[in-house]
Amino acid sequence: MTETATLPSRDRTAKPAEKAQPLYAAHKWVYSRNVKGPFRRLKWAVLGVLLGLYYIGPWLRWDRGPGAPDQALLIDMPARRAYFFAIEIWPQEIYYLTGLLILGAIGLFFVTALAGRVWCGFTCPQTVWTDLFLWAERLIEGDRAARMRLDAAPLSAAKAAKKGLKHGVWLFISVATGGAWILYFEDAFTVTSRIFAGEASTTVYFFIGLFTATTYLLAGWAREQVCIYMCPWPRFQSAMFDEHSLIVTYEAWRGEPRGKAKPGISFEGRGHCVDCGLCHQVCPTGVDIRKGQQLACIGCALCVDACRGVMDRFGLPRGLITYDSMANQAARAAGLPRRLRLVRPRTLAYVAVLSVVAAVMAAALTTRARVDVSVLHDRAPLYVRLSDGAISNGFTYKILNMERQPKTFGLDLAGIEGARLKVVGIAADWVEAVELPVKADDIGTFRVLVRVEADQLHGRSTGMVFRLKDQTTGQAYNHEVAFSGPGTVSSTAAGVP
Repeated sequence: MTETATLPSRDRTAKPAEKAQPLYAAHKWVYSRNVKGPFRRLKWAVLGVLLGLYYIGPWLRWDRGPGAPDQALLIDMPARRAYFFAIEIWPQEIYYLTGLLILGAIGLFFVTALAGRVWCGFTCPQTVWTDLFLWAERLIEGDRAARMRLDAAPLSAAKAAKKGLKHGVWLFISVATGGAWILYFEDAFTVTSRIFAGEASTTVYFFIGLFTATTYLLAGWAREQVCIYMCPWPRFQSAMFDEHSLIVTYEAWRGEPRGKAKPGISFEGRGHCVDCGLCHQVCPTGVDIRKGQQLACIGCALCVDACRGVMDRFGLPRGLITYDSMANQAARAAGLPRRLRLVRPRTLAYVAVLSVVAAVMAAALTTRARVDVSVLHDRAPLYVRLSDGAISNGFTYKILNMERQPKTFGLDLAGIEGARLKVVGIAADWVEAVELPVKADDIGTFRVLVRVEADQLHGRSTGMVFRLKDQTTGQAYNHEVAFSGPGTVSSTAAGVP
């Protein structure tokens, strides 16, 4: 008896297997629509102020005296100085930058706790330059519908001309952005003339090209993708929110159930949302705020402007989409009065931290010393036995004069009886004291040799003090060091006489 194999019968009524969904969705270009309203006007005002400050900043002048740069805002990399009007920051004062970063971070947390992502929606550089690029795009290609038709149309001379003009304007803005950034690191008038004459350094042209490319790509092409995928801020901003933070919200309790409508109809038994889609169309990141809070929402409130106009046309109360807190939304849905709570433990904590950091920064800046001294002991050899039996140590003595006038300092020794010094290039003989000249806004570096009789030393290390006195102000600066001696070590190991 043979065994026959049976094949499973095919069920012709069975549905075909569903196609697997892709892991990553294809990017859809966001065609944001132009809108008018108070928040749009506020964004234009902020954009104008910030771009004005950025482009005009390097050209502002500030007289600091002869021999000093007169650019008000300058980071002088070769001289290792940073200038902000009357404030001059030296490399060893980099902690002021740390303080500014802390102030900026806490300030951002505070503003976010109060009013959500207003930084992202109004003042972030990505938002500002993207708005500028979109303005140029609308000016050349038209509003949302016109741009969509243009992109869908086949290539023609008119389409190529519009696209070419748009990208030409984008590149012009990008070059101006990159060029303006360079001006903060070199004298604006000098480096600008060199750039146009082709005489600037390769480094200057490289960084202009770098910032031109990044501005063109991020503001022209990446746009909302920077906010959604590249920027880390949306990932942890929710930690600064609470139920009383003002954010862009949709009053679902009032708007639903939504549906199409015409002016003059009754809204009895239905929601106030007429499902026009304008709130979605004006969003620069493609968000539909009616779906609730989303990571992509930058809080620009353009949807508020769009919905306000729609509500006015239908004679409905404004505020269907508005800046509000989740607590207020819940209260209004329950028929309770709206209450704004700006003062709460979270905001008080941020204000306290801001006040402390600002006070520390202000105190440090106003009381900082204008003269700094550093002393470095020679390490090879630690000491030298002279021919008369005395012991000599070598030191590198540096005086930092942060003032705009030359200074003369008197230097002597204390702590060891009979100690003498001489300064290479200034005092050739062993003396008790010497005067050290330091140029204005400069570092004076001196090679100082100190001589001490061997019987005045106590072991391998004896305490000694360099005493420096400002001959103009009388201010004293004492610096304690260790004078090295042979101790129990044989003299031949110490060095040659």
